[in-house]
Amino acid sequence: MLHRLSKVIAGISLALDDSLKELNTSSEFVIESFPVAVSRNIRINRCRLLQEEAYRGYNASKREYFYGFKVQLVVTADGLPVDCFIVAGSVHDGMALQAMHLDLPPGSSLYGDSAYTNYEMEDLMEECERVNLLTQRKSNSKRKDSPAMDYIKTAMSKKIETTFSEITAAFPRSIHAVTPEGFLLKLVLFIFAYTINKCI
Repeated sequence: MLHRLSKVIAGISLALDDSLKELNTSSEFVIESFPVAVSRNIRINRCRLLQEEAYRGYNASKREYFYGFKVQLVVTADGLPVDCFIVAGSVHDGMALQAMHLDLPPGSSLYGDSAYTNYEMEDLMEECERVNLLTQRKSNSKRKDSPAMDYIKTAMSKKIETTFSEITAAFPRSIHAVTPEGFLLKLVLFIFAYTINKCI
């Protein structure tokens, strides 16, 4: 039943995301990723839903490996999701950003942690889309920030953690699915439902 509605759900979700981007008067967005495990590590060998090493990723915040997907989420400064992109768990955040079609309004600022650092990407987004990619800088960065800008980037990046907590709290203990497509569809539905609830 859900598979038959997948195109309809995708169309509604895309229209909602575009509207929320335009209604975001601050023009500030934050990008970050969070893992969604399909199976516990101890059960990976018995997992039938996924059976490739590409889905084994590392969760730096919890310092542990997981087996499943990684959700790249773009939210407004108020924590309202406006875009999501799901990749295999092993895909680096920087690579995922390059594959995304963000379509943010011109003049927007997109904040992210140091995993999204890509100077070429920053220049291209500013030149072609007029979007400022503002990532946190590492200590050996070639483009260092002032203390004020470093504080702003850190504060913006922390805002998305609350959104992650609220979304994952709404997840069931396990997402039941018999195909990877079904799992992803249910995952998108959970995020879509959270967005709708935030808008009401």
